[in-house]
Amino acid sequence: MKHIDLTGKRIVVTGSAGFIGYTLTRTLLEQGHAVWGFDNLNDYYAVSLKEDRLKSLSAHKNHVFRKGSLENAADVAALFADAKPDIVINLAAQAGVRYSLTNPQAYIDSNLTGFTNILEESRKGNVEHLVYASSSSVYGANTSMPFSETDNVSHPLSLYAATKKANELMAHSYSNIYGLPTTGLRFFTVYGPWGRPDMAMFLFANAIMEGKPINVFNHGNMRRDFTYVDDIVSGVIGAAKTVPEANENWDSLSADPSSSRVPWSVYNLGNNKPENLMNVISLLEKALGREAIKNMLPLQPGDVPETCANIDRAQRDFGFAPKTSVEQGIANFIDWYRAYYK
Repeated sequence: MKHIDLTGKRIVVTGSAGFIGYTLTRTLLEQGHAVWGFDNLNDYYAVSLKEDRLKSLSAHKNHVFRKGSLENAADVAALFADAKPDIVINLAAQAGVRYSLTNPQAYIDSNLTGFTNILEESRKGNVEHLVYASSSSVYGANTSMPFSETDNVSHPLSLYAATKKANELMAHSYSNIYGLPTTGLRFFTVYGPWGRPDMAMFLFANAIMEGKPINVFNHGNMRRDFTYVDDIVSGVIGAAKTVPEANENWDSLSADPSSSRVPWSVYNLGNNKPENLMNVISLLEKALGREAIKNMLPLQPGDVPETCANIDRAQRDFGFAPKTSVEQGIANFIDWYRAYYK
């Protein structure tokens, strides 16, 4: 791998009105970088939240926002033609394991067709480094803890997970054929201010405040590697600065699934400290000053009882080191939640 400085680089962030994309864009702008944002502002969840995220970026003179859809090849081509990016960070995707059970076509359009458009424009534009969001869901039926990039990820449990694994394979093919450096980032249960309303932390806070029941799956016997958004963003920026190169020691007979003989790599970005779901609910109750009404349910299709990230590779290669405890992270989230919703 080689380490680069982002100073003076032209950076495109897709999904910049989304949770992680917005926080990443804001952080890059605060660091003095020029960022082109791209998002379709779809109604998967409240468009007003996405618009408010963008409004908070409007004061930055180095920010350009372009509305468009990944699956529209003309939109993506126009973005690349105008931005002429050196670095592309693709965070736009159709998210959510449960939504994929009832709306599979959305995942094919955005996560497969859309990612193909990103790959095509990146190779045409000689992009220095394409970084893209994968997911911890690629580990699927794997039960070895903590999840490591060297683990087998051939048994996804949802279509969402399958599309994220497909992204890693598609990126590898472009790294092989065109020499395009690509890095996939497997995110683990990201939460924090400006978070997605469809995720557990947000759903729980809303329900507790409104006195409505919360759905607690697997009867509360769940452990998740909750990772604060600022820690994730720090990892994304570190990865963007760490451009993969061909691993000359890669051996197909004893292959390392986390690297390749082409400029391709994948990393886990997680907290490396899974939390019991019932403890997280207790912390939310304490922060909100209200007790949750719990609706205990069995494990959902496509879900797994536990996740935990082995982050040794990210620590070694770009110093990834999560700093935010779940207690502090939840407190920060609830402070934002109270302020935003008054």
